[in-house]
Amino acid sequence: MTHKANDVYVIGLGLHPATLREDGLRLEEMVYQTCRRALDHAGVSRAQLDNVVLGASDELDGRPITNMLLSAPAGGYLKDEIRVTDSGANALCMGFARIRTGEFDLGLVGSWCKGSKIDSETVMNLRADPFYYRPLGMGTRVANGLLAQAVMQHGVDENEVNRRVLAAYERARSNPRGLRRAVPPLGDLQDAPYEAAPLRQGQSAARTDGAVALILASGRFLNANRGCRPLARMAGAGWASDSYALGARRLGDFNSARTAWNKALAMSDRTSAADFDVIELESPTGWHEAAWVRVFGISDENVVSPSGGVFAQNPEFCSGLINAAEAVLQVAGQAGAVQRPVVRAAAAHSCHGFAQQGNVVVMFDRGGL
Repeated sequence: MTHKANDVYVIGLGLHPATLREDGLRLEEMVYQTCRRALDHAGVSRAQLDNVVLGASDELDGRPITNMLLSAPAGGYLKDEIRVTDSGANALCMGFARIRTGEFDLGLVGSWCKGSKIDSETVMNLRADPFYYRPLGMGTRVANGLLAQAVMQHGVDENEVNRRVLAAYERARSNPRGLRRAVPPLGDLQDAPYEAAPLRQGQSAARTDGAVALILASGRFLNANRGCRPLARMAGAGWASDSYALGARRLGDFNSARTAWNKALAMSDRTSAADFDVIELESPTGWHEAAWVRVFGISDENVVSPSGGVFAQNPEFCSGLINAAEAVLQVAGQAGAVQRPVVRAAAAHSCHGFAQQGNVVVMFDRGGL
């Protein structure tokens, strides 16, 4: 089969085994092993790469200019390497865009987060405005509580949120790439103390350590290297950021999520959520999932996060890129115990910032496979 020259395909991926706390490996070792897995899965060598895109946060890695230490383990030595600092999914969009220019043919996109080594709440508080938000104790928990209050205005209540959390745990328990934790009793969610009302502790996914890498190839590369078989085609990508200010309109309108979704839809030549067999959502809490289902117009709950999403594993900064890896595996028919039948198209969503200020959506299909 001949591929369009500038079409972008995922031809390999690597995931670090899910863990709450990785004490046996340095971050550099985690990154190296994950990127090595992705190259081996793709059947290509590091020497063949013409670019590397990294998604990493200095603060969450606990060091300044983190790619100075992690570029080489990720395969970036003497390569055209660039880093983005919003999220791992943003790095995927950058890798996609680079190949679409026609100037690159084979790239690695890698991201990681060792959240067990850093106090994420302190990091987010220090990112807050120093005069208004920081003295109020603004952090991920408070921002998520404010978002949950906004979601309530769309007819969502605690019963729906708890149902979604339990269903996510149930799906995650079957995912061989997740922690496979037991499903908590409903009473544990109903009686959990508030983190930031109306958000309760049991409604949030625990942070984990992890890393992920994807190998992207142009159609031109595949035409010249017939031994490489694509897993999925990247059909579209969209991203957007909203206002930093946490006003009622910004929290309740979900404009950046809508914009990212609609941009990706338009690029992929699809019209609605009904065109997808799988949609992996990044939902740090059950309130988030309730919001995204409404924002993206998802009517069939069976397509939502077969992997279990962040309730399977949640290395915070790169959880959205893990969603992309899960979507690719679904299209390729390689998702194992959580595989959905006949997946022709899959979407992956990611969010970042205070109360999900930024959103990314990437879409995959079987075009050219």
